[in-house]
Amino acid sequence: MENNFRMIAKTFFGFEEILAEELKKLGAQEVEQGVRMVSFKGDKGFMYKANLSLRTALKILKPIYSFKATNEQALYKGVSGINWSKYLNANQTFVIDATVHSTNFNHTEFVSQKCKDAIVDQFRERTGQRPSIEKIHPDLRINIHIDKDQVSVALDTSGNSLHQRGYRLATNIAPINEVLAAGILLLSGWDGQTDFLDPMCGSGTFLAEAAMIACNIPANINRKEFAFEKWKDWDNDLFDQIMDSLLKKVREFHHTIKGYDKAPSAVQKAKDNIRNANLDEYITIEERNFFDTEKTSEGKLHIVFNPPYDERLDIHMEQFYKNIGDTLKKNYPGTNAWFITGNLEALKFVGLKPSRKIKLFNASIEARLVKYEMYEGSKRTKFASPVRLEGSGQTTDDNVQ
Repeated sequence: MENNFRMIAKTFFGFEEILAEELKKLGAQEVEQGVRMVSFKGDKGFMYKANLSLRTALKILKPIYSFKATNEQALYKGVSGINWSKYLNANQTFVIDATVHSTNFNHTEFVSQKCKDAIVDQFRERTGQRPSIEKIHPDLRINIHIDKDQVSVALDTSGNSLHQRGYRLATNIAPINEVLAAGILLLSGWDGQTDFLDPMCGSGTFLAEAAMIACNIPANINRKEFAFEKWKDWDNDLFDQIMDSLLKKVREFHHTIKGYDKAPSAVQKAKDNIRNANLDEYITIEERNFFDTEKTSEGKLHIVFNPPYDERLDIHMEQFYKNIGDTLKKNYPGTNAWFITGNLEALKFVGLKPSRKIKLFNASIEARLVKYEMYEGSKRTKFASPVRLEGSGQTTDDNVQ
């Protein structure tokens, strides 16, 4: 289409394939996977749609110019070559986010400063006025990416990272990132066709993301603003049309989503967050110790959780992880159980053989996402071939960051 343009969706390393599938299902054109990113084409309406809908994207960037630069003069000249009045007025504010992988430029702060000077000088020469820097709520967020001598300039369509969905107002210690949680759920094959349990739900992130996937609710429906709402070509009517179209595709959910946590404070925070997300009709949260529970639903149960693994916590890790394995084995037949942990030593004490193990990073912590299959009655013999996630194209010991 004539009005289509290329965009870049940023994500975690290893989520590229999931994100590409999301984009294709939304209707993106010319989808291409990279490292920690997926590029695609769409029009302005699709840009709105992508920001509202994508579960595994951290940012949506709109590239506007690229050039080569090996020194500060060439960088300044290249940024000066863009007609910034197309995107910004002299009385508005902006900020620059720079990422640098180059021996020619050593510091991101220096790159940001040089690019800022080029923009400000252009306005001052043309109008006698200059836009100001505003780091928290700028009118325009500009992304500068330098790889060797290649400089890419893009507009940040999203603003704050898209993991900031808008529903999680109360958190516990080290809550899981919403994009990471959504990616884990999609990797686990969660599709809303069974009952779901997070037995250590904390502030309720897995519960909220699981419900939104099950009901096909747009991931960022509760978000208060996107960066593109301050752009010169902002089209409020088009945005409302896109929103209405997405909401018409919300589907019914005919199973249960439950969360347990033994801490009363966590239970209250989770309930508050689920209420903020308008998902309380789908989710039940109870104050319970997972180790004292058993499966209450008939048929298959899908479990995903994020157990504590910080050695500073008052937990005997070996016994704690042994209890996880014992509880799953004895009390949860007919269950696929997934959890993420950064305590690789503690995994040895679960006492069950994982059918799937994926390397990933939770923030800077190397972790594992593991799957345990609990069978009804006696364990059946499994095929010897590697376990695959449907549609993932990945086998055991994959890397996700």
